[in-house]
Amino acid sequence: MSVTIDIAGLPAERISFTPSPLAELCMALHALSQPAHHPALTSWTTATAAALDPCLADRLLEGDFMWRSSFADIFMPFAGIPGGTGLPAATLAEELDVLDRLDDERFVTAALEHCWLALYDEGGWPSPLTDPAARARALEAAAARGPRQLNFSLRLLDDTAAVRVWMRRLLEDCGEAFFNETWKRVEPGQSADARHKTELLRHKGLPAVLKEVSGALSVDPGRTTITADKMVDGSTTATDPRLGPGLVFIPTNFGWPHLLVLHAPGWRPVVHYPLGTPELAVPPGSVELLRRRMEALAHPLRMMLCRSLARGPYSTSELASAHGITAPEVSRHLAVLKKAGLIHTRRQGRYAQHQLDLPVVARLGSDFIEGILR
Repeated sequence: MSVTIDIAGLPAERISFTPSPLAELCMALHALSQPAHHPALTSWTTATAAALDPCLADRLLEGDFMWRSSFADIFMPFAGIPGGTGLPAATLAEELDVLDRLDDERFVTAALEHCWLALYDEGGWPSPLTDPAARARALEAAAARGPRQLNFSLRLLDDTAAVRVWMRRLLEDCGEAFFNETWKRVEPGQSADARHKTELLRHKGLPAVLKEVSGALSVDPGRTTITADKMVDGSTTATDPRLGPGLVFIPTNFGWPHLLVLHAPGWRPVVHYPLGTPELAVPPGSVELLRRRMEALAHPLRMMLCRSLARGPYSTSELASAHGITAPEVSRHLAVLKKAGLIHTRRQGRYAQHQLDLPVVARLGSDFIEGILR
């Protein structure tokens, strides 16, 4: 499975490496909400969470699904503005200005990404702002995710302007509370990495620079298609005339093990790649338990389910819809994973939601957890 980026005819000078403070804030918020994804950041996440003002922490909970189980494209607004530069701005304030320029339909669709597991795979939907069927579908999906998601989605659809103001203020407050200081520390290293990869691209070519970005990236011999080895299928183009040509690579200190590829319809492609790949400790465990867990994970469909469940809790019906199988079939696979102690289940209103036990999976080895979270 893979995500492909069509780069046929794309001039080398339209391939850019540059940091993005807003994209990095998204990853920092994700690390705070999902510390199990990022054991190497334990010191930072623990200290930052402890120092957060309780009111700000509560406000973050109102929208944490935009960075907790998915990464909303609104954190890369530069990629969604037709005719724009296609590049991030230098400061968080400037990037929030770019976010303000994103039209309401793009903003709403990107902010609702947490509701639709298969949003990219469905080739786009009518705007829920104008299409009653799309609105009903979005609210139904949000209700299945939980009351906070439903409440947020209703606010977003009924008063988009107010939510946009709320969102900007929240991100500004995050900047003041912890991110501005963090950005001062990490930005020089990211800029240095971007300069290095720009020079590498210029002198040694695209295959060499992709190898340095990630072992999951490759380009075909004709240099027309970049392929990202991910447990999801998708495609996009870097030469859409409606948007203008361009492909952006953005480094992140908070991203490992995620390799993100923005490939939404109508957006420029972006590759968000982690700097460094820390190893996870693998303590000894029961051989019988290890055998059971490896057998449970050996099935390709169960691996796909794990990819979804690693990002957040999902109901059986959501997983069935996202993966194109029946609910009873999902239940059978979940039973195998549960027997192996790899998932846990909790009741959320009328729905039973399942989630991967990341600390347990991490003990199986970093290759697997990096693969499903890439």
